Amino acid sequence: MQAEGAASPADLVILADIGELVDYTRRGLAQPLDLPALGQVVPATLRDPGGLWTALTMRARAILVSRERVTDTDFTYESLADPRWRGRVCLRSGQHPYNTALIAAMIAHDGEAATTDWLTRLKVNLARKPAGGDREVARDIMGGLCDVGLSNTYYVGLMLSGRGGEQQQAWGRAIRVVLPRFAKGTGAHVNISGAAIARYAPNAATARRLLDWLLQEEAQRLLAEANFEYPVRQGVALHPLVAELGRLQIDDLPLERIADHRVEASLLVDRTGFDR
Repeated sequence: MQAEGAASPADLVILADIGELVDYTRRGLAQPLDLPALGQVVPATLRDPGGLWTALTMRARAILVSRERVTDTDFTYESLADPRWRGRVCLRSGQHPYNTALIAAMIAHDGEAATTDWLTRLKVNLARKPAGGDREVARDIMGGLCDVGLSNTYYVGLMLSGRGGEQQQAWGRAIRVVLPRFAKGTGAHVNISGAAIARYAPNAATARRLLDWLLQEEAQRLLAEANFEYPVRQGVALHPLVAELGRLQIDDLPLERIADHRVEASLLVDRTGFDR
C-alpha cells in the first residue's frame, strides 16, 4: 500500500540508456527537474541542457584484453581497427544499443566518413560474427578465440563477484580491463542510468525530493554498488571491484549529442554489413 503523497513509478521515471531518456523527454513526457543543486552534483555532459533529465550512475564501454596474450595498456576506440588486431576481436552485435551509442559517439567525434571506414576495418578484425553479450566476449577471450573486445564495465564486476557462478568468474579472471578514449576525446565513452519526472506526475514535489535523495552521497554509493557502476557524484566510494578497474576519466562529449547520432550509427552498421 502506498502512503499518501509518496512518489510512485508514474512520477519518477528511471531508464537505463541515454537513448531511452532522450526519447522519453523529446516526446514531451517530462517536466523540468527544478533541483537547484543539480549543477553542483552532476557534470553538465551527463544531464539534459534543458533540465529534463539527469544521470544517476554510469558505466564505461571498456576494452577487454587477454591477460596472457596482450600487454598493451594504451588504447583508443579507433585502435581496435588497427591491422595488428586482424582476426583477434570479439564483439556483440553492432546493432545493440551499447554499440550503437559508441558508434554514435564516434560519429560525433570523427565524422560519418571516418566512422564508416573504422567500422569497415573493424569488421575485418573480427574473430567471429558479432553475437552473444559482453560476458561472452570475456568467455571467448579466455577460450583463445580472440584477444580483445568491448564490454560495459559493470559486466566485469558481475563476473568477478561470482554472481554469475564460478564459470563466469573464471571468464572475468582471464581478462584485463583497459579504459580507453577516443583519438579526439578526453576519456572513455559512458552510458548511464538516469531519471526524469513525468510531465503529469501527481506527486511531482515528492518525486523531486526522492531524486534529490538519489543524488546524495549515501544513495549514490548504494545505487552504484548494486550493479557495479560508477556514481555521478564526485567523491563517492566505489565498489572495490570497480575501483580495481582503474581511474575513470569520462569523455567530454555531451550525452545529448551522442543520442542525436543513434539513427546514423544504426544505418552505418547495416550499410557496412557489420553484423553479417
